[in-house]
Amino acid sequence: MIIAYFDFTKFSKILIFAGIITLTTTCSPTIDIKKPIDTQSSIGLDRLVLTAVDYSKLLGWDSDVQTQVFPAFKRSCDYFTKLSPNRSIGIGGLVGDWLSSCVAMSNVNDKDSQAVRDYFETWFQPFLVSDGRNTKGLFTGYFEIELRGSQRRFGAYQVPLYIRPKDLPLDSTYYSRVEIEAGALRGNVDELLWVDDLVDAHILHIQGSGRVHLDNGRIVQVGYNGSNGHKFIGLGRILLDHGKITHKDTTMQTVRTWLKMHPIEAKYLMAKNPRYIFFRLIDGDGPVGAAGIPLTKERSMAVDPHFVPLGIPIWLDSTDSDGRPLRRLMVAQDSGAAIKGPVRGDIYFGTGEAAFNKAGRMKNAGSYYILLPKKPDFLKRLITRSILK
Repeated sequence: MIIAYFDFTKFSKILIFAGIITLTTTCSPTIDIKKPIDTQSSIGLDRLVLTAVDYSKLLGWDSDVQTQVFPAFKRSCDYFTKLSPNRSIGIGGLVGDWLSSCVAMSNVNDKDSQAVRDYFETWFQPFLVSDGRNTKGLFTGYFEIELRGSQRRFGAYQVPLYIRPKDLPLDSTYYSRVEIEAGALRGNVDELLWVDDLVDAHILHIQGSGRVHLDNGRIVQVGYNGSNGHKFIGLGRILLDHGKITHKDTTMQTVRTWLKMHPIEAKYLMAKNPRYIFFRLIDGDGPVGAAGIPLTKERSMAVDPHFVPLGIPIWLDSTDSDGRPLRRLMVAQDSGAAIKGPVRGDIYFGTGEAAFNKAGRMKNAGSYYILLPKKPDFLKRLITRSILK
């Protein structure tokens, strides 16, 4: 068995076993490279293992309407073309490895599902993703919340959305949520807007973007512009730990309903999530993900970019909130504080209450396949020491 071993980043290593590519994120420098890694060890939880498969293994591939995902991937190509061709994108190789497939998109009839399907089959090789132990992970949903707000504080509009503080540190924590809500920023950081609902404002912090219907009739979009660096603790977990809901009631709908029905307790309990988000106004088409790309309803997905590069296509094999098969081509275009691990995804369901109903009930197991360039030189580098020098 041939084993290649080399530095990936300061805290990462790559091991390659006879065509199976294993990414191990660990701070430990003492890995015995004379024998394969024991997949039952604790290291197995922090690995990305890729196994090449045929498209016939992608259940539902031939019935998916890939024309719906084509615009989303075009946006990824726009993202790639703004980067240096020599820039590394992790297990996806170099930006330059993707440019030929991006150029080829202009020759595809984007209204013809078969033509789009043929395009992906021609240019990309699917790889089943696992963490070294299994291929199953958790898939949840998120949405763009709608709020009521004002550019000035008055009446019901008493909850501030702050802009990014000028003194916000890049690599350490800032004031906690409790301190900020107690007035730590007042007079020092400008309020972007004021909204009328503390619970929905907190959900906006979790979702990262939203639409605000202003009292003057305008509708504006706000998006993520930094955090205070504190750990994220989900509202469902907080209510569960305090005995307010049961394990069967941890949907986003149940959590929001409970909080709105108990406003005094809600303020105290929501403060148990110390993470606080700062916002900016967004121009353009829809909310923007971590890659700076506008998200596409039910085709954009948040992933852990430590394992899966932003911008690449992903074949999802899961079930929806009603238990029906959810098999479709997605694009990795966002990240999130709670989205951690090799097989973990958060599906963007769109804007408003209908999207909220889908996203709030989405919490299902599933697997996915990442699509990587079907280029001989790229695939060769994928199984040699030269992919990420």
